[in-house]
Amino acid sequence: MFKILVIDDDTIIRELLKRTLKKQGYDVVVASNGEEGIEKAKELRPALMICDWIMPRLTGIEVCRQVKAMPELSTTQFFLLTSLTAVDDRVKGLDAGADDFLSKPIEMNELYARVRAGLRLHQLSQDLQTQKQLLETELSEAAEYVRSLLPEPLEEPVRIEAKFIPSRQLGGDCFDYSWLDADHLSIYLLDTSGHGLRAALPSVSVLNLLRSRAIPNINYYQPSDVLRSLNTTFQMTYQNDKYFTIWYGVYNRISRQLTYSSAGHPPAILLSGKNPNNLQFQQLKTPGMPVGMFLEAAYIDASCHVEKNSNLYIFSDGVYEIHQPGGNIWGMDAFIKLLMRNNNFKTGSLNSILESVQTINFDHPFEDDFSLIKVSLP
Repeated sequence: MFKILVIDDDTIIRELLKRTLKKQGYDVVVASNGEEGIEKAKELRPALMICDWIMPRLTGIEVCRQVKAMPELSTTQFFLLTSLTAVDDRVKGLDAGADDFLSKPIEMNELYARVRAGLRLHQLSQDLQTQKQLLETELSEAAEYVRSLLPEPLEEPVRIEAKFIPSRQLGGDCFDYSWLDADHLSIYLLDTSGHGLRAALPSVSVLNLLRSRAIPNINYYQPSDVLRSLNTTFQMTYQNDKYFTIWYGVYNRISRQLTYSSAGHPPAILLSGKNPNNLQFQQLKTPGMPVGMFLEAAYIDASCHVEKNSNLYIFSDGVYEIHQPGGNIWGMDAFIKLLMRNNNFKTGSLNSILESVQTINFDHPFEDDFSLIKVSLP
């Protein structure tokens, strides 16, 4: 049974609405002023409220604003009862959040029809909220599944730690690192276009294929060959129009040579030097279209020598593409400066970087996945 709350300082109107609506099969509660009505609304969470516009202490407009500001009453329909007929008055009511109006004197057939319509909207809103909660639960479970697939930190002979914070909608980030043999370490991070399960599933597929080395005829020591093979396998025409960016590198710990290739992905950042005030940094990136966009896309390798006591940072664009007040984006340059300020060999340094980025993001949920890998190369 739907619950309706009537707020009116006029006893006659209040009792008329109560008796009339009860005869229609509704559970009706009344309040004689705005403050009492708000308290009852908090307690009862009615499906519909009918509130007189002109009342002492709190007007109907003020009651409406307070009710509409309460998340727990987000599906409650709010009707203003008024004798005012001017368009400007109705505009004020709508701006305050009113869902409908009832005119004085009350015409009963109109009252019944508007109440039925309002309750239908309330039920639809509740159904949408239920579906939204189910979807959020499924996305949260999917994010936990992706998290469970990600690798554990490494300690020796190379130390690797990572941070993965899924966005509100779950993006398409995934990463992995593993030893190809005793001397060669492979590292990659990919980001599928879009959000939701349709973005997460291709990322998981790539991770599983690379981890199991199930794609034939790939030279895993040659990053460009890995990207070419992935581009052949994951053409977007056959992958729900999804493409992905990726950075893939292989580090030789004996020669200290890092070979890498990228496909439309942000550059990895290599920071070298013992003096925090005189760090050397390199942006490691090669030209190449995102994987899956064009079958004929070409990929090349690049390499660099890694000095002792260097840190390699690999990340997705979600760590720096953060909207700021005024419409600006925080950006890559600012993120690199943050890395340089927090660059050290201590385990757990990614925590301070994440905390700083969360502050820049005003502690809101990230709009895109936050994925950041730190590889410490002593």
